[in-house]
Amino acid sequence: MIVDRILGAADQALRTLFATPRSTRPCPVVPNEATHLGAQEKQHAAALMRVNHVGEICAQALYTAQSLATGNAELRAQLERAAREETDHLAWTKARLDELGARPSVLNPLWYAGAFGMGLIAARFGDRVSLGFVVETERQVEAHLQSHLERLPAADHASRAIIAQMKDDEAAHANHALQAGGVELPAPVKVAMRAVARVMTTTAHYI
Repeated sequence: MIVDRILGAADQALRTLFATPRSTRPCPVVPNEATHLGAQEKQHAAALMRVNHVGEICAQALYTAQSLATGNAELRAQLERAAREETDHLAWTKARLDELGARPSVLNPLWYAGAFGMGLIAARFGDRVSLGFVVETERQVEAHLQSHLERLPAADHASRAIIAQMKDDEAAHANHALQAGGVELPAPVKVAMRAVARVMTTTAHYI
């Protein structure tokens, strides 16, 4: 029933924003590579991981909104499965922030609300467009994570291991959405998505 799904979406929002996320997979590590960072390196790594944590907050919002809006039970199951995998990312990035002595973005409720709204809008255009939105989102996230691998301190093996696994998972999500029938989005939409993401990542780097 739609009421049950709405209540489930509300519960998911509360758990994403206020509960401690729990992963189903172990946090990735680099065997035999200890992480030793100076004060400035730790601050830089924390800022990047805060941005990645915000990205996972948004991923939960997007998948929750799209699964709420679709009437396709098979697609809903696929979106919910991807959201569960993204919960691993949420837990890993939060744990890494804790290890670095840093806090998440104070604007997380705003990021969640904005991403949830975008997910609903994408879903209103039909399942194939909604899946196409997933494809483009995950492709942009994958590129963003690659840039973080290049910007992280060389000695931050812990953050690197997390981001490398996240990058692989995002690529898999994009491929699954494409295989499920996702359509290519128009170029102006892709540009707008990058612009919105740039505002979010730039702000979350500091706040």
